[in-house]
Amino acid sequence: MLLAEEPMHGYQLMQAIADRSDGRWTPSPGAIYPTINQLEDEGLVTVTAEAGRKLVTLTDAGREYVESRTADPFAAFASAAPGADLRGLLEELHSATRQVARSGSEEQRTAAAKILADARRSLYLLLADAPADPEAEI
Repeated sequence: MLLAEEPMHGYQLMQAIADRSDGRWTPSPGAIYPTINQLEDEGLVTVTAEAGRKLVTLTDAGREYVESRTADPFAAFASAAPGADLRGLLEELHSATRQVARSGSEEQRTAAAKILADARRSLYLLLADAPADPEAEI
C-alpha cells in the first residue's frame, strides 16, 4: 500500500510504517528486506539501485494486487484507544538499564535488578487485577 503512493527505499518503508502506526510498530531490517525479496520473487515489485540504495517500486501486477485489497493495514492502529506510550517508556527504561549495567557500581546494579524484578511482578499483578504493590496483601 505504501509503495502505491511512491517508490521507497527499505529504510523509508520502515519509517513510513512507524509513522502510520503512530510508533506502535517499527519493523526491523530483518523484517523489511526479506519481505521485499519475497515481493520481488512474486513479481509484485522491482528493486533498482539508485545512489547506492535499493529503490523498491510496484510492478503493474503489484498495483493490481494493492488495488484489489480494500482493507487498510493501519486501521487497527488508528482505532486503538489512546493511552500511555508504553513502547517509548520501555525504550527509555532499556536505555537507563544499560547505563546502570555499564557504569553503575555493584550496589547500583543489585538495586536496579530488584527494581526491574519488582516492576515485572507489578505488571503481572496488574493483569491479574491484584494490587500492584508487592507488599500489599493479596
